[in-house]
Amino acid sequence: MHRNAVRADPAPRSATFVPKKLVHKTNSAEVLLTDWQRIRANAFIISAHWPMTHSFYTTGHSPVDPLLLTETIRQMFPLLCHTAYDVPFDHHLLWEHYRYELASHATQITDRSGPLNLHVECRETVRRGTRLAALSLAVTVVRHDVPLATADTRFTVQPPAVYRRLRAGRSDAALAAPTPAHSCPIAPRDIGRRTRGDIVLSPSDDPLRWGLRIDTAHPILFDHPLDHAPGILLLEAARQAAQALTPTRPMTAMAMENTFSRYVEYDTPCWVEAHPLPSDPLGRDRVAVTLTQDGTEHYATTVTLTPTPALPHDAPQGSWAPFRPAVTTAP
Repeated sequence: MHRNAVRADPAPRSATFVPKKLVHKTNSAEVLLTDWQRIRANAFIISAHWPMTHSFYTTGHSPVDPLLLTETIRQMFPLLCHTAYDVPFDHHLLWEHYRYELASHATQITDRSGPLNLHVECRETVRRGTRLAALSLAVTVVRHDVPLATADTRFTVQPPAVYRRLRAGRSDAALAAPTPAHSCPIAPRDIGRRTRGDIVLSPSDDPLRWGLRIDTAHPILFDHPLDHAPGILLLEAARQAAQALTPTRPMTAMAMENTFSRYVEYDTPCWVEAHPLPSDPLGRDRVAVTLTQDGTEHYATTVTLTPTPALPHDAPQGSWAPFRPAVTTAP
C-alpha cells in the first residue's frame, strides 16, 4: 500500500477519497477514487466509490452510466501519473485513444452505488529521457468481485513548453471563450437526458447532423477552466447523437471505441454527425459518430448500443462468474 493512500469504507457516508488535486478536479465532491496500490512494477489496483445518485452521470435509463465509468477511469490517469510515475502537476495529459465495453449484465444492475476496483496494467511506458511521455493502460473494472467492464486507453504527457507549442497560442484557458451556444430545442427525453442544461447537441437541417453546444459554465463537464473542449464532452455528444437516432427507444452505450485526433476548439463551430452501421456479431446496434471543425475530423467513435430494459426496483442482480485476476510473474 502506498504510504499516502487511503482506504474506502463500504458505507457511502464514510468513504474517504483521494485529494482532488491528484485527479485534476476542483470540486472535491466529484472525486470518485478512494485508494491505490502497486501490485507489480507496472500493475495497480485502484479503488473507487460510486454515488447512489448524481446530477449528471445518469442517462435516466440505466443505473450504470458509461460516462460515470469513463470519468472513473479518466481520474485514474492523473492519479497514477502523479503518484506512481512522478509526473509534475503542471504537465498536461492528452487523450489519444479510449475504448470501453460494459459486461452484458450491466443493464440488469439496480443499484450502482458503492465500492469497486480497477485492475490496471500498464502495457506501454514511453519516456523522453527521464520524464514520462506516454502510457497505454488496460483496465478491468470489478464490482462486488464481478467484472463490470473492460477498457484500454493511451494518452501522452506533455510538459508546459511542449503543450504551448501544440496549442499555438490557445493554451491560456483564461482567454478562451466559446462561440455562442447553438439553440437547444431538443427534448431531453429524446436523448436520454433529464434537463436541457445537460443537452450538448443542437439540431440542424440534416437529421443526422448537430451543432456541438459548449457551455463552459456546466459544473461537471467544465469542473475547472480549460482551453479546449474536454474529452468527456465529446463522448457525451457522441452518446447523445447515437441515442437521437432512436428517440423513442432508450439505449445503453455498451461500448465505445474513441479516437482523439485534434483539439476541439471554442472559436469555430463543431459539427456532430451520426450514421448507423451494420450490427455487430452479437446483433447489437452500432453507430459511427464524428466531430468536425472547418471540414477536418477532430474526434471519431463507434458506439455499440443495446435497448435499456425497464427494471423493477427489486429486480435480481443475476448470476455470473466472480472475477479472478490473472496471475503473472513480476518483472
